[in-house]
Amino acid sequence: MAIETDSPNLAAIPSADSTISGLYEQGIVSGVLGAATIAIWFFLVDILSERPFYTPNVLGTALFRGGAGLDQPQNLPISLEMVLVYTWVHGLVFCAIGGAASKLIELAERNVNAGFGILLLFVIFEFGFVGAALIFAQPILRALAWPSVLIGNLLAAGVMAVYFWRHHASMKISP
Repeated sequence: MAIETDSPNLAAIPSADSTISGLYEQGIVSGVLGAATIAIWFFLVDILSERPFYTPNVLGTALFRGGAGLDQPQNLPISLEMVLVYTWVHGLVFCAIGGAASKLIELAERNVNAGFGILLLFVIFEFGFVGAALIFAQPILRALAWPSVLIGNLLAAGVMAVYFWRHHASMKISP
């Protein structure tokens, strides 16, 4: 027996808090996926080069020790501390990037014209990152092959894009 009421079904109306919470969740998950993609990529590159954890060690040394020892990166001893601290910071940065991307995607869902601008912003961000790395991080790029950095970034961006696409399949982008 069904009982009819005049009250609306409140469970079907998403609250502002649940929407914001969903945005944060998507941002964090996409950031973790992007960071993990790059970490796995460089772990494979390092294993094939027979230098496990070389990449996060070099990047951690550049970030936390001012690049001390990067003049001879092949002689730089692997420091588990550098690897772990750099990996942690890398994950946090990617979570922040994922959060920003999640917020921008929400904006694009509300305004289809903003989607093209966000896509253009992404392309500029990718090329800007590679350009800035080529200009400002030459000692690091001498230690790491820059094509590997570019491939890792594109893989991470692709994984994050697929994640967002699956959660926002109905989103339209219009110039």
